[in-house]
Amino acid sequence: MEINNQDGFRECEHTADGEIEVCAQLLPALFVWAARGMYALMGMQFKSAPRCSHALHLTAADDEGLLVNFLSELLYFYEQKQQAFDSFDIHIQEHSLHARLEGAVIDAIIQPIKAVTYHHLAINHQDGLYRVRIVFDL
Repeated sequence: MEINNQDGFRECEHTADGEIEVCAQLLPALFVWAARGMYALMGMQFKSAPRCSHALHLTAADDEGLLVNFLSELLYFYEQKQQAFDSFDIHIQEHSLHARLEGAVIDAIIQPIKAVTYHHLAINHQDGLYRVRIVFDL
């Protein structure tokens, strides 16, 4: 997906791990596209039913930590409950995230992700867009 001047993500070449670049006009949208990018990197496929929903409340020292915590929570749901999400209602204020997640049981994945890393992780806000590159341990 091309992400110039619009919300979205793209996969980046990385020698050993997985990496995506994410872009969004709003910080909550950046988190949504990061989740979608992570799921795409995994080749995540959802079952159509049954549907599930969860409320999520997270805090961190900074937005980068909040993003890692958020994506790590999504990995927890994948690993422990075999659930993933395709609908996100996210609110972020002062390094605190409140979200309502809706999704389904996972049907299949192609490439599991072990962890979200802090490797070169920096959320940049320039020219009205938030951008971040995220490296995942595969």
